[in-house]
Amino acid sequence: MKKIGVIGAGYVGLVSGAGISDIGHKVICADINKEKIENIKKGKMPIYEPGLKELVDRNVKSNRLLFTNQINETIIKSDIIFIAVGTPEGIAGEADLTHVFEVALKIAKNLNNYKIICTKSTVPVGTGQKIKEIINDNKLESVDFDYVSNPEFLREGSAVKDFLWPDRIIIGCDSDKVFKSMFEVYQPLFRNKKPIVKTEISTAEMVKYASNAFLALKISYINEIANLSEVLGCDVKVVADLIGQDGRISPKFLHPGPGYGGSCFPKDTKALVKLAKNAEVPFKTISAAIDANIYQKERMFLKLKALLKGKVRGKTITILGLSFKPNTSDIRESSSIDIISNILRAGGNVRAFDPIANNSMKKIFPNIKYFSNWEKAVSNSDCVVIMTEWNEFRSLDLFVLKDKLKTPILLDTRNIFDQRKLLKLGFSFDTVGRKKNINY
Repeated sequence: MKKIGVIGAGYVGLVSGAGISDIGHKVICADINKEKIENIKKGKMPIYEPGLKELVDRNVKSNRLLFTNQINETIIKSDIIFIAVGTPEGIAGEADLTHVFEVALKIAKNLNNYKIICTKSTVPVGTGQKIKEIINDNKLESVDFDYVSNPEFLREGSAVKDFLWPDRIIIGCDSDKVFKSMFEVYQPLFRNKKPIVKTEISTAEMVKYASNAFLALKISYINEIANLSEVLGCDVKVVADLIGQDGRISPKFLHPGPGYGGSCFPKDTKALVKLAKNAEVPFKTISAAIDANIYQKERMFLKLKALLKGKVRGKTITILGLSFKPNTSDIRESSSIDIISNILRAGGNVRAFDPIANNSMKKIFPNIKYFSNWEKAVSNSDCVVIMTEWNEFRSLDLFVLKDKLKTPILLDTRNIFDQRKLLKLGFSFDTVGRKKNINY
């Protein structure tokens, strides 16, 4: 059992800290936000993530997981320190590493014996070297330390599962000694025969960005194929299913929609482009993916406007789904933000419902009307827009939906409904990349 400190109790730090404690280690999870720590101690999670509360409660009860706002004390007591603070988007699209470097300085000031410093935050190539320099330049004692880059690959909505059953674990380090120590941290997960891979630090830093950017590229690609399919009379669902059967491609992330969002893809693609620009390396594919994603969000409003025959002003429009994806309360860069903004600018009225994210969206749009269920939200509306593919929306009764709407107009940006039923019920509707004259 190792003594591990996790600095940062946000999405990455909380899930990782709870997961590491669950595989048998003693973990102190520290954050400067006192209110957040107190709420966690009371069992109130700062994020919605399926299975997280149970994971935290179980390990707190077993005395393997502690929470505190005492950063310095956590550093002193730990043998391995995970840096898991935010790296938000900077002014020019670069990753803002302010919090990472603040933690590095705190580590330097409290480095009382040999420790392994491990970064889980998503950081650009070269950050590890800067962290080592900060610690070496500011440490108060002549104490050795080793540095590790250990990127996380946690999907919001399935982060607990992803931590406990990972696809791969990457350890970027300079020596076999450090790799052995980190292997011992994760060894209980090795029972699933998933690889624990040793790389150089810079390679580990690049893998995270490269992975997210590729997935964002894949989403933007299928969205553009969907847009072209609409014009040429093809059905993108069939196209995506068939190209996904190619083992070189796979069907994952080939689901057209209103554009990607969340805390990772938007900022990580921009940071990677900025990194390439600084290195004077052309990076046209990811730049194009970013542009395509911006256009896709704009296109959803154009679709809505067309359904309403250009008359948005004075119309009441219900948005179902506010989070950027299901099973999370995260609305960062959500496509719902874009379409709501466009509706309001055009003089429309917005009603909204999300199973989890209502309160999150209220911070951005406090004056639109929010509802506790979809039936109330759509009642007497001129149009309904599906923005997030929650299971609750997949199974909603289309007969009831039509009955409650003032006019049966539907924009299904996630392609979750059977178009034959929509046609039979007399809906005026649009989707993303699908044909309406279905003969199969």
